[in-house]
Amino acid sequence: MRLRRRLNRGFAALLALFTAFLVVQVGMGARLRDDHDRRSARIDAAREANRLALQRMTDAETGVRGFQLTGERLFLEPYQSGRGAGLAALARAAAQTSDRQTRDLLRAEQQAADDWLREFADPAASGGARDNPLGKQLFDRLRAINAAADDAIQAEWRAENAAARRTGRLLAVVSGVLVLAVLGAGYLLVRVSHRQLLVPLARVGDTIRRQAAGDRSARAEAAGAAELRTVIEALNDLAAQTEELLAAEQARTARAWLSQAVVAELQREGVDPAVLGNRVAARIGGALGADAVYGDLFVPGTGQVAVRWPDTAPELPAVAGAELRAVPPGRPVPCAGGLAVSIGGDAECPGGHLLVVRDFLPGFTEPEHRLLTRVGREIERALRQLSIRTQQDLLISELRMLDQRKDVFIQTVTHELRTPLTSILGYAEMIADQDDELNPMQRRSVNAILRNAHRLQDTIGDLLLLDRPADAAGAATEPLDVAVLATAVHAELEAAAHAKNLTVSFEAEPAWVRGDQTQLRRALRKLLENAIKFTPAGGSVTWHCDADERAVTVAVTDTGIGIPPEDVPGLFTPFHRAGNAMDQAVQGPGLGLAIVRDIVRDHGGSIAVQSVVGRGSTFTITLPAVPVPAPVPMPAS
Repeated sequence: MRLRRRLNRGFAALLALFTAFLVVQVGMGARLRDDHDRRSARIDAAREANRLALQRMTDAETGVRGFQLTGERLFLEPYQSGRGAGLAALARAAAQTSDRQTRDLLRAEQQAADDWLREFADPAASGGARDNPLGKQLFDRLRAINAAADDAIQAEWRAENAAARRTGRLLAVVSGVLVLAVLGAGYLLVRVSHRQLLVPLARVGDTIRRQAAGDRSARAEAAGAAELRTVIEALNDLAAQTEELLAAEQARTARAWLSQAVVAELQREGVDPAVLGNRVAARIGGALGADAVYGDLFVPGTGQVAVRWPDTAPELPAVAGAELRAVPPGRPVPCAGGLAVSIGGDAECPGGHLLVVRDFLPGFTEPEHRLLTRVGREIERALRQLSIRTQQDLLISELRMLDQRKDVFIQTVTHELRTPLTSILGYAEMIADQDDELNPMQRRSVNAILRNAHRLQDTIGDLLLLDRPADAAGAATEPLDVAVLATAVHAELEAAAHAKNLTVSFEAEPAWVRGDQTQLRRALRKLLENAIKFTPAGGSVTWHCDADERAVTVAVTDTGIGIPPEDVPGLFTPFHRAGNAMDQAVQGPGLGLAIVRDIVRDHGGSIAVQSVVGRGSTFTITLPAVPVPAPVPMPAS
């Protein structure tokens, strides 16, 4: 239950982080953009209204000047329309701005317009003040205040854009942090689940298969979640008990004929317990010259079984039955007119008793006592073994169910990770496409999101590949030249090697095998990627492909950090990572070599490794060779 709670909390945290990302990126981002657009539109409207006000007041001033020069009332029409439109435009400009300084300037501009109209324009339009120089001074003052108001509006517009850019950068940073948190939480969830459940279950599965194949000494390592450790310890206890009992059984093969015969009967499988009990009773009765043999045994998986031999023997009185149940375990004792032995038991297997009745002889001898004691112990041991086997079969069934649940768990985890990962990649790629609108910091953040999301996507693909059913391997095969595949992989990874300043040497000759092109290419790529990853800058990687009539060999040698000897046995186990790789923080889930091993095994080949810490490693793949295919004839023209 503790593992389940941890997984539930992990999924809840993952969902909460992804929801926060959507709220920040979609909800807050859209709202901030809408607010910015509305404020920008108001500022633009204020600026346009301010310019229109100057234009209309200029028209009014031109009309007044024309009237003063000509005396024609016709020139006063632009004055009448211009003064009203100009004052209205100033009112609109003041209503559209939210900056205090701008509003003050617009009020000053409106006051300047009122002063010009009152002190010059209106008297001039009435026919007076023809030579009043105050008009030009007032209008120049109006123009100056208008220009200052225009500058203030532009400053407000620039301040708004600067604030929008700062908010956008902050929003991008918060979104990047949330995406990285989602990726980190997903990676930790996968890592914890596989370390606590999948890897121990895989080891348990290997142990069960070894026990099923007859290796009774196989034991599973108690690791993983507490629930799983309890099951593993129970399995190991049952396996230990079974091994001890089987060893004891083999050590008693030299006993008397009766013990051997009874054991042989008790070891029969697929026989009805009642029939088997009567056979054992017949052998005991025949060996001891008994008139009747009675038994009352608890058989695991069946229940209480009553034995009576021969069929014509009288029923055992109830009083005799009570006496038999009171017989203590150990040596046989006289009881109910015969010799009785108690079959010991426990809570899982209560046991029972045997009663041998013989009337025509004076009594049972000491060897017969010992013989019946051995028979009782053999029966007791057989019942215990049957109890253990029954429990073991039940436990194995439960473990197989756990293995099936493990498969379902992998499918569920990968599906639940793929769903938010698809959204993350979609939004990140959409942001990356807007390259002109991103500053360098935002571009680096988006690239980091895409890089880590693709890395998590590759890890999910590796998990699915490792968890594929055994019958899914080797789908479509064809004759392939491994040298061609290796050449293509070399070309793909050449840039990665140059980025680390590595010297990569490659030699290949035609080497034909039968296999799946995609899978073999994947195996070669993962081997070369590992060599590049674990080789420090300035090192070298050498790989070559050789072939003879029987086998094709691909060897990859690097001058990297090497592998400690204690880590070599588990090197091809899923999620296994060498200690020095973890100490040096070399990234990776530990799936690559397990995938290579599975692919090579599916193609009937093998993989080996030689490594020295600090000097490098050599991985060698060996595959069955096939003859070079005959060239396909060209169709006649």
